[in-house]
Amino acid sequence: MLRNLFPPPFPDAYLSEKAKVQTAGELKGEVFVKIKQARRRSLVFVSGSVPPFWWQCRIVKPCSEASRFHVAVMTGIFAYLNYRVPRTRKEIFETLIKGLERLEYRGYDSAGVAVDGNDNKDNERFIKLVKKRGKVKALDEELYKQDGLDLKVDFETHFGIAHTRWATHGVPSVVNSHPQRSGKGNEFVVIHNGIITNYKDLRKFLESKGYEFESETDTETIPKLIKYIYDNRETEDISFSALVERVIQQLEGAFALVFKSSHYLGEAVAARRGSPLLIGVRSKYKLSTEQISVLYRSCNIENVKNICKTRMKRLDGSTYLHAVGDKAVEFFFASDASAIIEHTNRVIFLEDDDIAAVTDGKLSIHRLKRSASDDPSRAIQTLQMELQQIMKGNFSAFMQKEIFEQPESVVNTMRGRVNFENSTVLLGGLKDHLKEIRRCRRLIIIGCGTSYHAAVATRQVLEELTELPVMVELASDFLDRNTPVFRDDVCFFVSQSGETADTLMALRYCKERRALTVGITNTVGSSISRDTDCGVHINAGPEIGVASTKAYTSQFISLVMFGLMMSEDRISLQKRRQEIISGLQSLPEMIKEVLSLDEKIHDLALELYKQRSLLVMGRGYNYATCLEGALKIKEITYMHSEGILAGELKHGPLALIDKQMPVIMVIMKDPCFNKCQNALQQITARQGRPIILCSKEDTESSKYAYKTIELPHTVDCLQGVLSVIPLQLLSFHLAVLRGYDVDFPRNLAKSVTVE
Repeated sequence: MLRNLFPPPFPDAYLSEKAKVQTAGELKGEVFVKIKQARRRSLVFVSGSVPPFWWQCRIVKPCSEASRFHVAVMTGIFAYLNYRVPRTRKEIFETLIKGLERLEYRGYDSAGVAVDGNDNKDNERFIKLVKKRGKVKALDEELYKQDGLDLKVDFETHFGIAHTRWATHGVPSVVNSHPQRSGKGNEFVVIHNGIITNYKDLRKFLESKGYEFESETDTETIPKLIKYIYDNRETEDISFSALVERVIQQLEGAFALVFKSSHYLGEAVAARRGSPLLIGVRSKYKLSTEQISVLYRSCNIENVKNICKTRMKRLDGSTYLHAVGDKAVEFFFASDASAIIEHTNRVIFLEDDDIAAVTDGKLSIHRLKRSASDDPSRAIQTLQMELQQIMKGNFSAFMQKEIFEQPESVVNTMRGRVNFENSTVLLGGLKDHLKEIRRCRRLIIIGCGTSYHAAVATRQVLEELTELPVMVELASDFLDRNTPVFRDDVCFFVSQSGETADTLMALRYCKERRALTVGITNTVGSSISRDTDCGVHINAGPEIGVASTKAYTSQFISLVMFGLMMSEDRISLQKRRQEIISGLQSLPEMIKEVLSLDEKIHDLALELYKQRSLLVMGRGYNYATCLEGALKIKEITYMHSEGILAGELKHGPLALIDKQMPVIMVIMKDPCFNKCQNALQQITARQGRPIILCSKEDTESSKYAYKTIELPHTVDCLQGVLSVIPLQLLSFHLAVLRGYDVDFPRNLAKSVTVE
């Protein structure tokens, strides 16, 4: 049913008979084909011209054949270990809850924590689980209702874990929420971000061994598997990290895991494969090292029983990170930096297949297998993010805050890249690959949702500036069609989080075919930023609201900057380049001008919020604006909304038009202006009452409009940055008026990271 639970370096001779299990090939005489774990391309990190926040990647070794397996489901992991730092149980609860609140955008149907129960005497300690369906606030209230938990008890050393969930296996409920446990004694508990694809096989095996399952989740197999291995251990002094190693060798799929056990008090073990995980470090004392050497397991044959002993092989530098003199230190484990930044800006990003363990206040990182291209160490990095960047400030919702941050976010996207004095553009993450990109046969831009719309919005200008054919693909459809990809193609992968499942699978698909891959992401250390050959970090800053706003405009500008860099040596395009660069320079002030229309847009929302449907029409450069505006309305207002290409009006959509149907039209002074006027007259001829987003002093469109929102005029290919903002604001106000949670729309998470 399973491959051996103790594969090399743990051969059968090393185990008791009780611990031996059936291999996959023996299952009912069938040949079981295991899902081949996709191995990432080996990467090196290049210093020098690489812009901050982007880790430029260069291929050292081609990747092996990769299968399409599920990758990380968007849930939030947070854990806190205080070593020789006295904390009351109340303070520990507060730290865990704050961490979950920062991660709530990753999932919010249930939440839970695991802490040490009873008092702080080691011989009396046990693990207390507290879980609650609903948002983190409900869990916070539940914590203070627990009987027998003294909130004033001090713990000099303690490890607590917490999780906020977005359901994929099992309905939202207390029993399905994390942490998941090994049994009623809570000997082992685990929090998990990802999907275990072979959990049914694991579950069937464990049930055959007498283990009873209480949830419908794939995660529950993990703590029960570690309990099984612990119960069948060959020696009493087996380490916590060795147990975890044996567990993860049995897991297929993607995961970020953090383990806690009553058998290993004050110890933490974490592992990742395919899902993001980082560790923050805080101490007022000097740390032992800035680079943690990676340790490897090796096997020695020492006696006739052929017993395999595990030992750590040291590379170079320090093997452990700790406070010098065995002094106080704190460790924070999280899915992303937003949960850690208020505590520390010093973090370590774990790589795929890393196992991190903290014992006696010392952090070590090790791996089971070594390859020639492995980075021999993990560096402590300093984050540039500030706490105020992830706080709401004076705004009522993160989405509203992020809409109003766009004058600053677009500046940050361009900072250090666009030189307005000499009209040059330099993207450091692409510079070394520019010649190869210019020699390509075509550009393929792949994304999902808002990222796809950013690609649609810039396709026309990229074709113009690069003089190359540009394909824009939805990642899921791209994979369904088995689209032909060639070595001389350049494939762009656009994702705010850098963890989007379909986009990641499309990336692996293109890597197998040896195409050059380019990432455009907003997240340092994300899977896409690590796995692509080169890329651009959009520098939009943390985006917490589920509905993407500022990331869209920054992705838009990043793609335009790429086109400008590609056309720098084209004499025939210099006038057009200068026009676009001048437009970029004036863009932040124009965005501020658009944001000043917020009150007018609120008044418009008052008229529309009771409607059941809303159409958004445009063409040319503004078609993507219609798609993105309609998506925003659908996402957070739950109102039916459709982005329609105005040129297709006579081919069906015109049947929807009457005086009851709200219609928004985007009509700008660009090459499609006259064609849009034709569509406008068709709508008014059928008693439609169009609300028009138009340029200032556009009297021709205004005379047919029920209402107008006048926007500043900029160069045609950048107009979409300005025209999308009123639709972002409109969707926000509609959702508020309809009484919905703007930041956490139902059934959605910040990033769709499961296929």
